This record gives sequence, structure tokens and C-alpha cells, in this order.
Amino acid sequence: MTGSSLQAAEPGEPREARLLVPSLMFIALVVAAVGSLGTPLITSVATTFHVSLDSAQWTLTIALLSGAVATPLLGRLGAGPHRRATILATLAVVVAGSALTVLPLPFAWLLVGRAAQGVGLGLTALMMGVARDHLPEKRGAPTIALISVVSIIGAGVGYPLAGLLAEFGGVRAAYGLGLFVTAIAFLAAWRSIPVAPEGRSAHVDIAGALVLAGGLFLVLFLASQTRLWSHHFTVAAVLAVVAALLLCVWTVFELRSKTPLVDVRAVRHPAVAGANIAMFVGGIGMYLLLTLITRYAQTPHGAGYGFGLTTFVAGLVLVPFSVLGFVAGKLTPRVRERIDAPLLLAGSAAVVGGGFVLFAVARSNLAELFAAMGVLGFGVGSFSAAMPGVILAATPKSETSSAMSFNYVVRSVGYSLGSAIGGLVLAAGTDTGHLLPNDGAYTTAALVGLAAMAITTAAGLALARRRSHETTPAAALVGASSQGRPGR
Repeated sequence: MTGSSLQAAEPGEPREARLLVPSLMFIALVVAAVGSLGTPLITSVATTFHVSLDSAQWTLTIALLSGAVATPLLGRLGAGPHRRATILATLAVVVAGSALTVLPLPFAWLLVGRAAQGVGLGLTALMMGVARDHLPEKRGAPTIALISVVSIIGAGVGYPLAGLLAEFGGVRAAYGLGLFVTAIAFLAAWRSIPVAPEGRSAHVDIAGALVLAGGLFLVLFLASQTRLWSHHFTVAAVLAVVAALLLCVWTVFELRSKTPLVDVRAVRHPAVAGANIAMFVGGIGMYLLLTLITRYAQTPHGAGYGFGLTTFVAGLVLVPFSVLGFVAGKLTPRVRERIDAPLLLAGSAAVVGGGFVLFAVARSNLAELFAAMGVLGFGVGSFSAAMPGVILAATPKSETSSAMSFNYVVRSVGYSLGSAIGGLVLAAGTDTGHLLPNDGAYTTAALVGLAAMAITTAAGLALARRRSHETTPAAALVGASSQGRPGR
């Protein structure tokens, strides 16, 4: 398999098929970049709309919340006969939300627009389902791997562009970028996304969807509101108990339902469960390091450390993350021919751990931050590219979107907890009377992240040992399961 196989069309392939791969990649990149637009614009939003930084933070939080809640619902709809209509309708919602962020409306409408943009985060798994159904395996496998990668590195693409536009054209210009690219993504989907194969059915468990939405909302809300834990601990603890109860009730509903929103029994498969655990813990560590580096780079010199970078220049620190993440995503399918996917997960987690070590011991100049961010990007890219292979090897083709949607919900929760843990550790390292944490707090946070990646590495190794008894390392990255596919 060559890296160019992603773009090279088969001889005599219809024009629609030739457009499919770049369209899937572009849509996944756009929804990831637009969903992360709130990150570099928080200060600009606070200034433009005359709201507090805590209120402006909701432009990011609400997108993550709506994305996590919408993902399992879209995954189930994507498993049915109306997948194309689901994708187009979702992109239409994202375009409408993008328009709301650009129009001269009050702050509340900006939040509505950001929530609508966040719904697009649930499309990544549907892109994988399309690739698995409509591409030959030799093209489908690397395409799915790169869709997984671009869904993460999209943040690194959108961050510097949004920062640059915000500096020179204001926050509306930055959000205008989101409107422009989402409109193109809608047109690309209209032209290229095929209908789902015949014989599919998908019944949405409305009650289960509502219970899961409530539980996920509370989990992600509590993860994003660190001040609630420090100032109103009792309230936070009660909400945490309610969230746990809702998720337990949802699990019981799903086990009893004939048409579950997520096939919980399939999720309990050792390979799938292990992969989701690795995604959860690994997501905590990966997002923790990403936030530590970007926050450190923007810390004013007056703190005794940091570089006082502007939003745009700080966004450039993410360029190595995106570039090396994409490189890793291109290389992983070829490496996957020799190394089993769970072992790749373990190795990728170890690489991210190396990024934590580098940040903990060397961050006195920008070159060291660029290096740490590059190591993080390479580790995250290879981890993301290997993850679908572990899950889809035990998943029927018809359940691709649903299975990967659940994995992305797990990832979202892990990312949110990683951000929250970083905030809590840095807050604990802030001396009384000071606004900024001391330099040692960053080292402590890095050690916490290193522990998370050590657990993730161990989980990957455990999966690899188990799988070595069940299958050969030559199993295909995607579609290795005999379920849902006629024999050749």
C-alpha cells in the first residue's frame, strides 16, 4: 500500500467515486476545525460582546457539549438507509449555525450558532461508515485512518487561521472563515456522498437518546466548570451522582432494547472495550499536553516564564502538531501491515508520553515547545490512525458509524477531563494573591499526563497480548471482521 493510494482513483472509476475520498477528508477536517474555533477566540469574544472570560469560554464548551450529545444519535442514523440525508441535514445545521456566528446578533445567538456548529463533530464516524461501505479495502483502510487523524489535527489547522483573522478583522471575520468552509463542505457532500447500501435499517431509541444526552451533558459540563468544584463542591458532587445514575439507567435501557442507540453488547467485546478505555485515558493525556503547551506559550513574561505570544503566533505552535500528525496518519497504514493495531496504540501512547517528558524537562525556548508539540502530534496521529483498526475488526460493516460514534463520545469525555485536570492542577499551583500558576505547576501537570499515557500504553499492550491469541498480525486494518461481508 502506498501513501498515494488515498488519492489515486481506480482505472475506469466513476467521477463520483473519485470525488469521494477528498470529500470525506475535507468534511472531517472542516467540522473538526470549525468545532475548535472557539479556542483561540475566547478573549476576542469577551472584548467584542462585553462579557466575562468565563462566559466567553462557553463558545467552546457549548460546541463540545452539542457535539458529544449529537454523536451517538447521528451514529445510529448513519447506520440506516438515510445516511446521505443525515449528513446533508447535519451540514445544513452547521452552515446555519455558522451564519449566526457572523451576523451582528447578541451574545446569546452566538452561543446558539456555536452549538449548531458543534453538532457537526458527530459526522466523523459517518464519514468512516461511507468509506467502509463504498471504497475497496485497499483504499478504505487508509482513508478511515486519515479521517480519524484529521478529526484531531483540524484544531491545529483552524487555530492559527482564526487567530490571524481575529487580529486583523475581528471576531466576526474569524467566524466568517467557518461559514465559508462549511458551505463548501455542504456542497462537497451534496456532490459526492452516495446513498447507503440497501437492506439497512436504523430505529432511533428516543428515550435512550434523551437519557444519554442528559448524562453526557452533565459529565461534560462538570468537566468544563472547574470553578464549580472549588466554589460549590456539594452541588458539583450531586450533579456527578445524577450523571452516573443517568448513564447507568441508559445502559440498562440499551441492554433491554431491541433497537439500541448503541450496541452495548458489542461495546463489551474485550477488544472494543479495551480500545475505548485506551481512548478515554489517552484522550485525557493528549488534550492535557495540548492545553499545557498552548497556555504556557501565551503566558506573559511577567510570570517569570512563558513567551507572551499573541493568539496568532501561539496558533503557529500547533503547526508541528498538525503536520506531524498528518505524516503519522499517512505512515500508520503501511506500518500496520507489519505491526498489529493494539501494539501501535501502545507505541503511540509511549510517543505522547515522550512529549510529556520533553515538556517537563525542556521548555525554556520556543524551539523546545515546537519540538514537544511535534512529538505530541506524531503520537496522536498514529494513535488516531490505529484506533479504528482495533474497533472495526470486531464490528460488522453496518455498525461502523455507531461503533465509531461511541468511541468519539469517549474521546470527547476524555478530552474534556484532560482540560479540566490541567486547569485544576495549575489552579492548585497558583500562589495566593497571584493570577498565574508557578512554573512548577506545569511540571506537576506534565507528570500527571505522563501517568495517563503509561496507563494507556499498558492497555494497548494488554490488547495486543489478547489479540495475538485470536488473530494474526496480518489482519486488515478495517473490515477484518467476517461479519457483514460475504466471503471472497
